[in-house]
Amino acid sequence: MNAHKVSSASKLAGQLSLLLILLLLVGALVGSEGWALSHIQADASLIADIRLPRTLGACLAGALLGLAGALAQGLFRNPLADPFLLGSASGASLGVAIGMVILSQLDVSPWFVRVGITGMAFMGAWLAVVLSLVLSWGVQHTLRLLLAGVVVGVVFGAMASLLLVMFPQIQGSVQSFMLGSTAYVSWSACGLMLGVLLLSWLVSVAASPLLDGLALGESTALSLGLPVKALRWVLLAVLALCTAAAVAQTGLIAFVGLAAPHLVRARYKGIHGQTLSLSCLMGAVLLGAADVLARGLMAPLELPVGVLTAILGGGYMLFLMRSMSSTSAGSRGGRA
Repeated sequence: MNAHKVSSASKLAGQLSLLLILLLLVGALVGSEGWALSHIQADASLIADIRLPRTLGACLAGALLGLAGALAQGLFRNPLADPFLLGSASGASLGVAIGMVILSQLDVSPWFVRVGITGMAFMGAWLAVVLSLVLSWGVQHTLRLLLAGVVVGVVFGAMASLLLVMFPQIQGSVQSFMLGSTAYVSWSACGLMLGVLLLSWLVSVAASPLLDGLALGESTALSLGLPVKALRWVLLAVLALCTAAAVAQTGLIAFVGLAAPHLVRARYKGIHGQTLSLSCLMGAVLLGAADVLARGLMAPLELPVGVLTAILGGGYMLFLMRSMSSTSAGSRGGRA
């Protein structure tokens, strides 16, 4: 049985890796005018400087969100948990709004604006998570932590909306961030996300026995001698880091972190160490494919990738919930 699970995980990892390579190749051929098969040679610099970092950045952000989603669902033992559960999305939006207000009053280079907005989004996401932890008095009460995350998200979201009303000149830029976009991802942003992903993946896999123990119940995890509280802190920090790094570079991307672990579990049910790795790959494939579709589906008009993932991901989750309710109704009918 274990050999079968290892084989199933390896097969799925191989398929997803192949899809990732294919997406990188396809992403190099899709530009503002749609498919550009006949202009590859002429657009070599365009491909190297814009399309490849954008496609790679989308895959890396998707991998970060997939890992964060798998961590959230494992930590909270809730299949509907997602990376934005602790208010990080609203925190990042507030950080961007504050950064736009400050930078709009200064005469600085576009590069400095981009770096500043990225840093403010990162700080806002981190602040939201830290505030959620403070309000919930730690990590040991998951329900209190979830409620604190909801409260922080609502308050930070309201503050961001207030800034938009007070400073209407920043509405366009903040709205673009909230809709999600990979258009401004550079090679340096890819390097940052890759470093965060490698560090987060290593720490998550090393601490994954906690998630296996929590799946059997917190008392079981404690009886196994696992340092539950310490590992919770570590994994929550990784969750916040992954979410903040992805959001700071690509804006708010909905449903990738929620759907990626679900799609993995539909094909593989095993230990969390492998589920986390597969969720990284699945998230990378989902957001990479969404980015390519957003560029080529209605070219020359480009769709916001966050809107596309929300539509596709929302449809998938509705289908999943309907399937689960039908299965549950069928099992009750069988027992009757």
